[in-house]
Amino acid sequence: MRVLVVLPLYGGSLPVGRYCAAALAELGHQVEVFEAPEFQASFHALRGLKVTADRLQYLENSYLQLVSQAVLAKVETFEPDLVLALAQAPLSLQALKRLRRDGVATAMWFVEDFRLFTYWQGFAPFYDFFAVIQKGEFFEQLRNIGVDNTVYLPLAAQPNIHKPLELSPVEQRRFGSDVSFMGAGYPNRRMAFRDLVRFDFKLWGTEWEGDPILAPFVQMAGARVTSEDCVRIYNASKVNINLHSSVQAQDLVTGGDFVNPRTFEVAACGGFQLVDRRGLMAELFETEGPQAELAVFDSMGELGARIDHFLAHPEERQAFAERGRARVLAEHTYAVRMRTLLEFIAARRPGWPKPRTAAPAADGLPPELAADIGALLERLGLPADAAFEDLVWAIRQQQGALGEMDAAVLFLDEWRKLYARKNGSVG
Repeated sequence: MRVLVVLPLYGGSLPVGRYCAAALAELGHQVEVFEAPEFQASFHALRGLKVTADRLQYLENSYLQLVSQAVLAKVETFEPDLVLALAQAPLSLQALKRLRRDGVATAMWFVEDFRLFTYWQGFAPFYDFFAVIQKGEFFEQLRNIGVDNTVYLPLAAQPNIHKPLELSPVEQRRFGSDVSFMGAGYPNRRMAFRDLVRFDFKLWGTEWEGDPILAPFVQMAGARVTSEDCVRIYNASKVNINLHSSVQAQDLVTGGDFVNPRTFEVAACGGFQLVDRRGLMAELFETEGPQAELAVFDSMGELGARIDHFLAHPEERQAFAERGRARVLAEHTYAVRMRTLLEFIAARRPGWPKPRTAAPAADGLPPELAADIGALLERLGLPADAAFEDLVWAIRQQQGALGEMDAAVLFLDEWRKLYARKNGSVG
């Protein structure tokens, strides 16, 4: 089927959106990505106008409406079976209403804490399907506002990105340490990590400025870390600390419910981690007994003792890492999550997706031209009975100069569209 993935302008759900698109393509679907980040610079430029707060809010809302119209234009061109939006994707209520009116299935994966980010209350009823990383109270609150098509979809890892690496000696020195943490400097982490400065400790990520105790341990002057370097850090560190974030610093280990993406990513990299226990963790990983897949802690006092223990027992670290990686690859990849989402939608939306009745691209062509089209389909990895529209889509996904046959197909597609506009049907 065809899936349009709508990314947010920026933020933590942005890489998740890219992993979803890659996973859907792995499953054999045709995927287009609406690159909302390309609009980010213009959106932030509005703040440099030095206008009043109410005028700035009006301009920002107007700009987001424009981006929403761009999404609708993409939908009209691509004709997707599903529009999948990630949290904070620039889809206005008007755009969602239009998609519902036109019969285009929409889903959002809300990969944020519903208690902290409450904008879901205004948007969730306008999506046909709403995937979430929490259960219980969140499901109840969604039902209270009329949202019934809700599916629990925990986060995951992308195996072609999050994987074991053979690091060079230079990379090991740069990214390695006995103990590390990669992530943002939330208040609970700022307080908690002061207890870790006695170790060979490295802090990676943003929002760590202004703390004189932690400042010597912050790497790259607190710059944003790329996804590729995150994987190197997970591979190079003996102990990856994974403390879930909190905006308050009273309870450093909060014991919340959802499991963050770092849990799956470190495990998929074959890295060892110490992670704070979460309410939904036990149904995702074994955390107790001789076959435990994650090493957990319930307090900062316990964390320090566990770090000492595991630094002294590398064979135990390795065993945890191997079991955790096996579990992620079997059950917690983005391909698994996307398959679950699509199956949920299909079960709740009878007749979806609508079958496409277009004839194969080579139908009706002279034998020599049909053979050329067949060779092109094979080169692009499409089945022999792929429709002409699917062939056009695959050609447009390529990079670099077009071949003669590629260019001829695109020319024919433009001619067909022109004919359709003039005559009201495709010839």
